Amino acid sequence: MLVQVESAVGLDDLPAIAATAGVDGVFFGPADLAASMGLLGKSADARVQDAIAQGIKTVLSAGKAAGVLSADPSVARQYLAAGARFVAVGIDTTLLVRAARDLRALFKDA
Repeated sequence: MLVQVESAVGLDDLPAIAATAGVDGVFFGPADLAASMGLLGKSADARVQDAIAQGIKTVLSAGKAAGVLSADPSVARQYLAAGARFVAVGIDTTLLVRAARDLRALFKDA
């Protein structure tokens, strides 16, 4: 079972969350975490990234899997380097918009 941590309060409780029997891993939600840290819309802020990197270490030290969402390839690689075992690298709406733009480009002159 995976649980999500998307708030500063969740990060504070992370050692207990990660130690909970039946919890196999923790998935971090950067956007909501940033908002709870007073950094609305700034999920790429270094303070958010550092908090998640620390969270990954905490989860791994409990012997559990850590994961996170990042549509930014360089940030995704940083989380993988920090020990994340899974990183969601696409967001459904972003992928849909990109595909629609590609199709529009194919038929722009038609």
